[in-house]
Amino acid sequence: MIELQSSGLDYALLRQAGRDVLSLALIDARNRSLAWATLLEDAPGEVLRLGGELPPAVAASLDPPLWTLGRIGWFQEYWIGRNVQRGRGEGADPQGPRLASILPGADALYDPATVARPTRRGLAANGLPDLQATRQYLVESLEVTLDLLDGVRDEDEAALYFHRLALFHEEMRLEDFAVLAQTLGVPEQAGMVPRVATQAPRPPLLFPATRWLQGAGAPGFTFDNEREPHPVSIPEFEIDAQAVTWAQYGEFVEDGGYDEPAHWSEAGWAWVGREARRTPRHVDQMRHGVLRRRFGQLSRVAGAEPAVHVSAWEAEAWCRWAGRRLPSEVEWEAAAHQGATRGFRFGDVWEWTASTFRPYPGFVLGPWRDYSLPSFGRTRVLRGASLATPRSLRSARFRGFAEPGRDDGFFGFRSCAA
Repeated sequence: MIELQSSGLDYALLRQAGRDVLSLALIDARNRSLAWATLLEDAPGEVLRLGGELPPAVAASLDPPLWTLGRIGWFQEYWIGRNVQRGRGEGADPQGPRLASILPGADALYDPATVARPTRRGLAANGLPDLQATRQYLVESLEVTLDLLDGVRDEDEAALYFHRLALFHEEMRLEDFAVLAQTLGVPEQAGMVPRVATQAPRPPLLFPATRWLQGAGAPGFTFDNEREPHPVSIPEFEIDAQAVTWAQYGEFVEDGGYDEPAHWSEAGWAWVGREARRTPRHVDQMRHGVLRRRFGQLSRVAGAEPAVHVSAWEAEAWCRWAGRRLPSEVEWEAAAHQGATRGFRFGDVWEWTASTFRPYPGFVLGPWRDYSLPSFGRTRVLRGASLATPRSLRSARFRGFAEPGRDDGFFGFRSCAA
């Protein structure tokens, strides 16, 4: 493992980071990936060492960790070390010729565009390099990346593009590891995922009608789904200053919220029956206080903490019961920016919105073509960040997305006046 003391990194500026800061951040991310690998390898059931066999309910939405580790190295190598057009940035041909991989046959193992999730499970059971070989691939691919980055000038935004993309891709996978560990009940090491720091409740915030410029217009790296900047008219709205808490959600449960179809959409009520849910995921008890499993450890949760591991269907049902609604993503974004000095708080849980994930007007597909495009029109927008989200991805303009029935992620919500 490449050792690095990274406490001085300014993660808020990584989208504009030059060569030196980006090098440190890439090393730091790789160290954290390898730390998760060690944690999962030592977990009960030998999640990694025995080929990453996951329970069927988990495997339907999460990839085997051994495959994810290899994919991290493959992604970085594919877009940087093997990409002869890397200096062109977003102008590079995604289908252009590639140099040979350090790992023979890597494309057939790790290219997510051609290796579907069921195939990944089969490869993890029989066909992937073992954990030691995968670790070596991660180290060697990073060394190539850093050597190439060393020759890039700070003012060459195009040449820095794929190095930034590789960093943010790996940061996303780090949260995937946290989700997998939580889902499987794998104990985490202290500090890998911070705990919620509860705060006193704040009243909802009222925002006047406005014309908001949605979409990233700041300098530096942007994801394709964040562009292009475009004005959106927003009527006056009231929005919670904080995510809905366990105390608030518990009232819905105690009032028979999971028994009353009127609170649920048709798809949501079908989900309740299919999943046999009576409480959110990982909750053992909600009467007389919340007992929740956090990385396999059962503990009592403060009522002031935000409700987490909630699907979009559950969030919508709570809103109907409470006579409120989910915010649109543009309402959420405008409130996060304009309410920053008025008590609008985010960053504890990803927050469901009422918006379907769609391209902004003028959308131009980026080189990473299996990122946004396959999810347009079929997933729901999540905004904010969770405690498991690396700091470099915490932005009021970042667009997360997931299918509305997903509740394995660190998902919560806030509400608006109906």
